Amino acid sequence: MKRWILGAVLVATGCKTGPSDEQCRQLLDHLIDLEFKKAGAAASSDSMKAEIAKQKQAVSDAKANEFIDACTKKTARSRVECALGAGDLDALARCDDAK
Repeated sequence: MKRWILGAVLVATGCKTGPSDEQCRQLLDHLIDLEFKKAGAAASSDSMKAEIAKQKQAVSDAKANEFIDACTKKTARSRVECALGAGDLDALARCDDAK
């Protein structure tokens, strides 16, 4: 019985094709960075950098649980990997077109 349970656990973890929690956390951070960049949040002073960092953290804190849950359960790993490599929102949109 123990072998069967161990085998089931190994098969379940070995066959997982979705992204990991860590990949989804990285993606959330990347998406927030891209959105702030598009909005023109280029910080020139230390006080502006600190304020932008606080705003990014607030967005991340507010959305992390919901985003990571949806990401790990409903998003293909290949799509997450593509999005992580996107340098801007246009490149990110092209990840939706990639097969």
